[in-house]
Amino acid sequence: MGAMTIVEVVDSNGGFGFVSRYLHTTHARVLLWEIVGITFVLSALLDNMTTSIVMAMVLKKLVRERKQRLLYAGMIVLAANSGGAFSPIGDVTTIMLWIRGCVSTSGIILNLFLPSFISVAVPALIVSYRLKGRLETTDEIVNEEVDSPQEQSAFSRGGRVAIFLIGVGGLVLVPLFHTLTGLPPFVGIMGLLSILWIVTELMIRRNERLLALEKKVRVASILRKIDMPTILFFLGILFAVGALGETGTLGQLGVWLNDTFAGDAYTINGIIGVMSSVVDNVPLVASAMGMYSIAPSDAAAVMQNFCQDGDFWNLLAYCAGTGGSILIIGSAAGVVIMGLERISFVWYLRHFSLLAFIGYLAGMLVYWFQNLW
Repeated sequence: MGAMTIVEVVDSNGGFGFVSRYLHTTHARVLLWEIVGITFVLSALLDNMTTSIVMAMVLKKLVRERKQRLLYAGMIVLAANSGGAFSPIGDVTTIMLWIRGCVSTSGIILNLFLPSFISVAVPALIVSYRLKGRLETTDEIVNEEVDSPQEQSAFSRGGRVAIFLIGVGGLVLVPLFHTLTGLPPFVGIMGLLSILWIVTELMIRRNERLLALEKKVRVASILRKIDMPTILFFLGILFAVGALGETGTLGQLGVWLNDTFAGDAYTINGIIGVMSSVVDNVPLVASAMGMYSIAPSDAAAVMQNFCQDGDFWNLLAYCAGTGGSILIIGSAAGVVIMGLERISFVWYLRHFSLLAFIGYLAGMLVYWFQNLW
């Protein structure tokens, strides 16, 4: 709720109009790669849910035709999950592995950057062939932040940039806040929302023109725009998964995987990745971390997979992060995009599930090739 409110504040006050002006292009394929690239990089710094919200808001200002926009939105889900997989702060699961010492900062970036990139680049290449010619847009979108009555009612250009930097820049620093203080991430997000609230109130009181429009730009009014059905839907999924964890079902499944496949890193993690498209990846990773301990660097060859930055931990981070893209309900990014763009489960299953699975396997193959040398 905090992240969505912050993004709504930035959007309602013209922050994303400032960004979209620099991203604008009428070439469909060029825009696809721009969106994928920015989402991939941002999700390595932000969590994938926040990145998806930010990019969905920008996308609405760039693409007006719904069928085209849905293709871009689907790629945002894939790029957000892939980008978070190679960063120690890009996803909850990578943070868990990083804090415990299963992976190091340099190790996870060097080992997983290329596989993560390939996992989204392959689907993007396929989707790009569906996007032909130029977008159905006009020059009005480029000048929207200047010409739109809604944007005229917002802050000055400097004010919009300031709100954007405070909102999005603050979200980037939330993982650092969590690491330094040990406090839950929501504390940092709520603190950031408080700062943004104070700043916007001061700006409104200094600008007489905005006083007449305060109902539209104040945080108290913007709170009513939050998409609560999406949040409640995601909460329901977490409750269901929590029930599986409390009854011991997930733990038993982990033991069965270990006994059946004798600790094979590729097979176990490949299955965990597919499962993460249905079951939240956090309890899956927690179960895997509970089954295995970190082996010392001088361990026997059979245990090298479980040393810091070993194949098992790297693949666990990659598979749990990117596997959630196979179904739209498999990640926070997917659930958020599902709510913001009104994407149905069946539509995503038909158009993106196979693409996500192909990218998922391609990334694992690239990781295997990396380890041949």
